[in-house]
Amino acid sequence: LRMLQVKLIVTGDDFGYCPRRNQGIVDCFLAGAVSNVSLLVNGSAAADAAKLARRYNIPIGLHANLSEGSPVCEVLKTNSSLLNQDGFFHGKMGFRTALSKGLLNMSEVKQELKAQVELFHELTGHLPPHMDGHQHIHVLPEVRHVFAEVLEEYGIKYTRVPIEPGLHNCDWIPPSLMDFYLGVEEDSFNTVDVFTRHGIRWPDIYIGLSTMGKNMSVSNIWSAIDTAIVEFTSKAPWPAHPTPQSRTVTIELMVHPGYPSVPPVGGCGEGPDDFSQSWERLHELQTLIKPELQSHYKTRNIQLCSFKDL
Repeated sequence: LRMLQVKLIVTGDDFGYCPRRNQGIVDCFLAGAVSNVSLLVNGSAAADAAKLARRYNIPIGLHANLSEGSPVCEVLKTNSSLLNQDGFFHGKMGFRTALSKGLLNMSEVKQELKAQVELFHELTGHLPPHMDGHQHIHVLPEVRHVFAEVLEEYGIKYTRVPIEPGLHNCDWIPPSLMDFYLGVEEDSFNTVDVFTRHGIRWPDIYIGLSTMGKNMSVSNIWSAIDTAIVEFTSKAPWPAHPTPQSRTVTIELMVHPGYPSVPPVGGCGEGPDDFSQSWERLHELQTLIKPELQSHYKTRNIQLCSFKDL
């Protein structure tokens, strides 16, 4: 693998969720541990996050959210198929259930996604170079088509397709979570053609499900990267006469570092969830800033970058 140049995008998801999450992600960026962020525009600290990104020159894209909190589109805040009885989005699993029952209006999905792109533009002063989905809603049936249309309309080139090499061998992931991940994987496989047809691109390799929260460790990140590269290069057509420049592999590592949220501050309209209040956010932060992780990147010819560097 010596001939290989690896470009690694380490994306801090849920930027804008709360001030403590923002601070944790910024600390990671300043430590060289995160190279890109994904903004929740309906997050309670979204405006603050956009200011921080501008101040520290942090590459920022859009974390499209249709499952947690409130819509940003005024028209949809009161009466919409995207809302439950309490007037909030249906939730990670609730959204999937409502979708499978045919209860979600796709024109409302499109309306909300466009409103989130517009708000992103308003907050940051530019369109997002990349756009992915909170809780992987963007690869779901029906939604994937609308999502791709919105990206194409705005000329947003990059997204995320959460298919993680080696995921099936990760025996530390509890069965219920593994079922969810395998559902995400299947949805992702079925999305590839749709995104391709719309001219949307994504990195060669995605990592992040097997390295989340308490499961994150330096060695776990290394082996996820190594496994993925070996699998990718074994499938990739190599040039007949390789030169050192002949192969660049791009990887996105999805991470969720932060200082744990303290209620009632945070969230996307309903207050912070258990995920964001968990000690696992701090564990990710502390793991990502470890010097041995950084030095590993250097010895492996792994260059941290953002989507606009691809």
